[in-house]
Order: sequence, then C-alpha cells, then structure tokens
Amino acid sequence: MYSDLPADQLERYASSQTRPEDFTGFWTETLEEARSHPLNLRVTAEPTVLEAVDVYDVVFAGWNGEPVHAWLRVPHGAAGPLPCVVEYVGYGGGRGEAHENLLWAGAGFAHLHMDTRGQGATWSKGATPDGAGSAGPQVPGVMTRGILDPQTYYYRRLFTDAVRAVQAARELAVVDPGRVAVTGISQGGGVALAAAALCPDLRAAVVRVPFLTDFPRALQITDAYPYREVRDFLAVHRTEAARAQQTLRYFDGVNFAAQATVPALFTAGLMDATTPPSTVYAAYNAYAGPKQITAWPFNGHEGGGSEDDVAAVRFLRDMTAGIRTEEESEATAAAGSVVAG
Repeated sequence: MYSDLPADQLERYASSQTRPEDFTGFWTETLEEARSHPLNLRVTAEPTVLEAVDVYDVVFAGWNGEPVHAWLRVPHGAAGPLPCVVEYVGYGGGRGEAHENLLWAGAGFAHLHMDTRGQGATWSKGATPDGAGSAGPQVPGVMTRGILDPQTYYYRRLFTDAVRAVQAARELAVVDPGRVAVTGISQGGGVALAAAALCPDLRAAVVRVPFLTDFPRALQITDAYPYREVRDFLAVHRTEAARAQQTLRYFDGVNFAAQATVPALFTAGLMDATTPPSTVYAAYNAYAGPKQITAWPFNGHEGGGSEDDVAAVRFLRDMTAGIRTEEESEATAAAGSVVAG
C-alpha cells in the first residue's frame, strides 16, 4: 500500500539532510589514501559450464590496500575494447557464483561484478572479508559498524572499494576505459550513486531503488531493515544519536547526488517500504547531472524487475555510444587471451 508522499509531492520533495563543510575534503583525502596503495590487479580464468560467456576471477586492492574480489564476465572470445558495467550488490549479498548474473555479458558488455566486503551470507555468496573489523559496538548487519565516526564507518570502506573497482575495470585490456558505467539495486544503487559522484568521468549510472539516501527521513518513516538497524542501535545508545547522524551526513546519497554530473537513470517503487520513494526522490531531485526516473506505482522494493533490466541495458547502450563497432567485431573474431593489461 502507499505509505509515503503522493506522486506530485515526490516530484517536489527536498531532503532536510545537510552537507558537511568538509564533505569534499573528507572524500578527497580518503581516495588519495586509497590510491597510495598499488592496485595489485590479478585476473584468473574461472572454469564454468557456460559456453557463451567467459568468466574471470578478479582481485584488486580496495580500501587500505585490502583485497577485494569481483567476477569479470565477457562475451565468449571477446578481446574488446568493450564498454564496461561495474555492478555493486544489494544488502547482505556478495558477488554470487561465477555462472550467475549473465545479463550484461549477454548484452555485449564487459561486466565487473564487485563483491561486498563483510557481506555475502544472506542471499548470495561473498568472498571478501571486512579486514578493518568493527570499531565499537554494532547491531547485527553492517549499518552501524563504526557509525560513531566517519573515519571508521563501514561505508567509507565500501565506497572506496567501489571507486577502486572502476579503476580496476579501466585496467582490463578487454575494457574501453572511456566507456565505463556503474549500476546497482538497493544498497548497490546507493553505492553506484556514490561512485557517480566520486568518479566524475564515468559514462553513466543506473541507480535502482537506492538505499542509503535521505537518512533523516528514512529513519523516521520506515520500520523496515536495514534502516531499522540504525534505529535499533540508537534505542540502546540513546545519547549517541547526534554523533551517528553526523557520521551519516558523509555517506548520504543526497549529498553525493548534489555533486554527481554523469547521466543517470533512477528507479523507484511507490509501495516500497525498504527504501521509501521519498528517500529515492530526495536523491533524484538533488541530482546535479542529466537524469531520468521511472516510478512503478504498484511495486515495492523489487521496483520494475525485468522491465528495469531492459531499460538499463538500453540506457547504457545509448550512454556508451553503441556496444559493438566494426573494429570490435573484427577483434572478437580474432580474439586471443587478452584480458588484463
């Protein structure tokens, strides 16, 4: 059922979230520290039952130089250069199995599917530990891991991994480094939104039912997890609300949206209790670049499902200026084992 603002109010809604004065400096310093570590990119062919898609196990150095896993999936025999979609995973999940998630490679893209540190035991497998561990008490899940300080908050590490994944994609010889886009659903959408702001030279971003946006409103209007984790934490740590909310300002998709300029496609479900539509529109309305949104009136957190898949492929085909040139077709026909540069 509808439990949020009417559609006409969603189109005008503005978040009450504020941007820290040192927001840009915080992220500049964080990413400079990450770049001080070598990328240590490793690519290994992964045996699968697939015949139309080649899969590679990719490892790169993320936050603090810690290894992050990803799957690289490409059309069988492709030598590139191909447009690339870097995908981030929803809450609780990991990169899954090598033979899963074949949409992007099946549509002709190189697909770098990043694992999510410290997750991957709820609905799809993960392989990347959160090496930094916990900084202080937390409720189950990662939403409150290190939440009392922006320096220790979990999403500082994950968003840094996301930026490093874009860098890793551009180092792959099969990828055209000038045609890289990002995408994700729910938590993955929130991570894609952050990456769109922190990697301004991306071609595009697809941000589907994004989580991690408009914390001030989300914590008041939804009883659903994962936002509920923060509420549960503050119900016990009653005197820490101001510190936690101060930390969340550095990770709110609304503040990333205000500095993101790459073309973006958003989606929202108007009956979504997990990421209420007003929180999605808060980021969309604040988004600084070219944008469009599809709102599904009778859907919840699944959004448009397969309809959104098709729209995302079409959008990124347009944004990456076509996915197969004559030169690419010839290169594929003469393909060798060119995967990593």
